Amino acid sequence: MNYVFDYIMIPMQLIIIFFTLYYFIIAFFGIWRRKETKILTPKNHFAVIVAAHNEEQVIGQLVENLQVLRYPREMYDIFVIADNCKDSTVQVAKNAGATVFERFNLEKRGKGYAMEWMFAKLFQLKRKYDAVVVFDADNLVHPNFLLEMNNRLCKGEKVIQGYLDAKNPNDTWISGTFAISFWVTNHIWHLAKSNIGLSSVLGGTGMCISTDILRKFGWGATCLTEDMEFTMKVLLRGIRTTWAHDAIVYDEKPLTFMQSWKQRKRWAQGHFDIAARYIPRMITEGIRQRDIRILDGVLHLLQPHFLILSTSFVIASYLYHIVPFYTNIFYKVLPIQVWTIIAIGQYVLPVIVLFLIRANWKSWFYLVLYPLFVYSWIPITFLGFLHRNEREWSHTQHTRSISYQEILINQSGEFPKESLLSKQAIK
Repeated sequence: MNYVFDYIMIPMQLIIIFFTLYYFIIAFFGIWRRKETKILTPKNHFAVIVAAHNEEQVIGQLVENLQVLRYPREMYDIFVIADNCKDSTVQVAKNAGATVFERFNLEKRGKGYAMEWMFAKLFQLKRKYDAVVVFDADNLVHPNFLLEMNNRLCKGEKVIQGYLDAKNPNDTWISGTFAISFWVTNHIWHLAKSNIGLSSVLGGTGMCISTDILRKFGWGATCLTEDMEFTMKVLLRGIRTTWAHDAIVYDEKPLTFMQSWKQRKRWAQGHFDIAARYIPRMITEGIRQRDIRILDGVLHLLQPHFLILSTSFVIASYLYHIVPFYTNIFYKVLPIQVWTIIAIGQYVLPVIVLFLIRANWKSWFYLVLYPLFVYSWIPITFLGFLHRNEREWSHTQHTRSISYQEILINQSGEFPKESLLSKQAIK
């Protein structure tokens, strides 16, 4: 080791090797499902909350969809937060049968603030609920969603994330590749971690939270990625986020690259913000409690930092071939055969996931373009880091008006990714 930059480059390489192996190994736990005996008897009462800001084009279809879930109608209520709305969201939601709460606050803008406000209203009502379920206005929901969440709550789970599917995976190549990224994440990250007992992360929609947790700890998550903030807040207290693979919510994916760019940049900004505020406490608590789940949460918060680090190393590697200035230890730590398997695996895993979900032929076409979507995260992450202290909420406009029945038609008349419970209920 004759290079002065080895003091920087060798630790950098060790970090990259660790992260790469850690997530590559975890990914393979997501290609199978644990056997589960489900509790089929409805027991829990739900407050179904929909956050909406100028969503007149899509809110009606969601509320109508929620009215006919396969769960006793008297055991759940539908609430819509009309947050700083200037269109006809309120009237459309009321006409569809929802109870609407109007909120006007131009200083505290964003979904996190709206949810905190709504939870306070909810706890003042005479009727008490066992859990809240949160959706975005552009969503559609599988009929068995509440049955699946009831099953999880009956088994003692407190913070639960449902399967994030796509409402419009065939609209454009952007919505198509965005959908693929969610399907892959659902399996090689959420399901994989669930199978080995680690914590998932709330995804902002399709999430279920026990009201006793909200009463005890409060919401208090008001940053650009409020879902991740609440996940880390309760994980610090030893409460992991579990994964309900059969509780399916269909989310509208962006149609254009610019929409996708703005949304992901906001996610990156929020990710860096939460990392700065939570990592020190989580490292301390993870070591003190000897809880691998908390330490794994730290690794999740470090993911965008890892992307910046690994990108910087790739650039340095090109320079290395021109003027060597550090010692390359990659092939000293692991043989080239292992790195070859990892390189091939990152392309094979999405193929496996598309097979598992029996994806539409268009999704296989979009898989060719999927690397473009993945690598576009690099500049987005750098920009997210540079603007990490900015907390201006950027609203994504939703225009894809579609019913749940249309989703079934688009998928050859089948309920996708259904559980045995779903098939029984259909019969």
